[in-house]
Amino acid sequence: MAKKNTYDAESISVLEGLEAVRKRPGMYIGSVSTKGLNHLIYEIVDNAVDEHLAGYCSEIHVTLEKDGSATIADNGRGVPVDMHAKGVPAERLVYTTLHAGGKFDDSAYKTSGGLHGVGSSVVNALSVYMDVEISRDGYIHHDRYEKGNPVVELVDGLLPKLGKTRKTGTKVNFLPDGTIFEKTRFKAEDVKSRMHETAYLNPELTIVFEDLRDGKKEKITYHEPEGIIGFIQDLNGKKEKIHEPVYFKGTADGIEVEVAFQYVNEFHENILGFCNNIYNSEGGMHLTGFKTTFTTVINQYARELGILKDKDANFTGADIRNGMTAIVSIKHPDPRFEGQTKTKLDNPDAAKATSKVTGDEIVRYFDRNLETLKKVIGCAEKAAKIRKTEEKAKTNLLTKQKYSFDSNGKLANCESRDASKCEIFIVEGDSAGGSAKTARDRMYQAILPIRGKILNVEKATIDKVLANAEIKTMINAFGCGFSEGYGNDFDISKLRYDKIIIMADADVDGAHISTLLLTLFYRFMKELIDEGHVYIAMPPLYKAMPKKGEEEYLYDDKALECYRKTHEGPFTLQRYKGLGEMDAEQLWETTLNPETRILKRVEIEDARMASAVTEMLMGTEVPPRREFIYENAAEAELDV
Repeated sequence: MAKKNTYDAESISVLEGLEAVRKRPGMYIGSVSTKGLNHLIYEIVDNAVDEHLAGYCSEIHVTLEKDGSATIADNGRGVPVDMHAKGVPAERLVYTTLHAGGKFDDSAYKTSGGLHGVGSSVVNALSVYMDVEISRDGYIHHDRYEKGNPVVELVDGLLPKLGKTRKTGTKVNFLPDGTIFEKTRFKAEDVKSRMHETAYLNPELTIVFEDLRDGKKEKITYHEPEGIIGFIQDLNGKKEKIHEPVYFKGTADGIEVEVAFQYVNEFHENILGFCNNIYNSEGGMHLTGFKTTFTTVINQYARELGILKDKDANFTGADIRNGMTAIVSIKHPDPRFEGQTKTKLDNPDAAKATSKVTGDEIVRYFDRNLETLKKVIGCAEKAAKIRKTEEKAKTNLLTKQKYSFDSNGKLANCESRDASKCEIFIVEGDSAGGSAKTARDRMYQAILPIRGKILNVEKATIDKVLANAEIKTMINAFGCGFSEGYGNDFDISKLRYDKIIIMADADVDGAHISTLLLTLFYRFMKELIDEGHVYIAMPPLYKAMPKKGEEEYLYDDKALECYRKTHEGPFTLQRYKGLGEMDAEQLWETTLNPETRILKRVEIEDARMASAVTEMLMGTEVPPRREFIYENAAEAELDV
């Protein structure tokens, strides 16, 4: 395919200014947590990937520098540096103006994954500094910004030149602003996961990752010539595979569709959607098109083969997808997303195109591979049989309870029925539960004490999960049911509490209980986490009581260290070993009172990794769990 190199100043379109980014960063990068911090790297990388998609970039280097900054370098054409019609170098518009970029000009980019020109300027605005080197037209051009403002003087209206070069490309070094982000330490595991994923989606691209922090020199090269077939094999790892990966691709209405899938002997689905190389964590129309058509095709085959009789109901979509691992990747010339950070694709034509390609290609494949088809239908048969058995089990096990109390009388419910204002505390231990019941605001706060550690659902069969008294109590209290691999009876609209707050001791056992609860929510009530309803209470570890001055609660060892440095005079220190040591007044003041308490909302930062990490940490194999803990010990500070 012939390429027309029209990426110059005239390709840069300007829509609006940069004023609001530092005031409301969450609007542009999702959050100011580690997730948002890593997003800065992804935005610059995505611009380089767009150069690759345009046919000009083959290698990207991502480096986490010793000083906490990040450097992204590519060998693309280099950002245009010639004079723009606006009277400044085109590069200045790219890095200082929202919606300024080559992605509004079809001659420069056919498809793109970045924030339509927003990315570079947002990263610039949220950084202490950004240093840019552009190799283009035989020279290395240089620019530098501080908090979004250029600090380099132009030479005859253009960028200064550092020297001559035969290379082309863009190199960006930036240091995130600690006054904006909660933390400024990039999370290497998440960045590596994203880079590896990007390599799978672009088989001809090479990405080199380096981490130079903490005296280590980690260097990994990601190059995946097998593309998304390799991605599927990586996701399924050591799982028992039912068949070899199936791959197909096609184009419909100018939208390129690429799909790979494989079934494993497990009863949950793992389907990941991508548009223009960007992972869509909440799916979207491309996944809808794939799922609907795949379900229709399999049901048609099942009837043609006599596996489904005339009297039999069709397999459900969940039946057919149980055990499926799939990648659905599309290239769309004009994608629309729900939200700036691209979590859900919203183009109806994406569903139509994906449906058409899937319908054509999957029929062509199954007509030639009957044994694979029979294995897929066999998985659906098995899932449907188990689903019907479990539906009967649910009827017997999850009997309806009174709204105020469960069968054991543990739940002390709140008086209000306004779910938007109500919250439920899951409290470890009867003694802490008793104090919490006394201390709470009865109008809006419900207390559910649990005894000890609940069942580890990662190791348990579904019948044991449903029969567990503590789990049944929680399901009944929340009011929205639960979901698992054989169907989905979970209805978030029936949730009785806006906040579900885990309140455990600040020790190893408390952390384990919190982890068990989070595993339960993640596997069977994932929407609670996705919709932001799950929190962890942060009770204090210490109470400092000075001879002079006010008493102060200290929530961790860092706070204690800071108190020792800043407080003058003697003080007595009380160490809380557990929530049960606090009386009702202390518990209200530190942990229950919305005006003074500290809560941490639980978020899934990387849905691609979450399932695998949960399986590893809570599963039966010890060596991988031990290795993971050792590797991540340096970053083990609580970050939820």
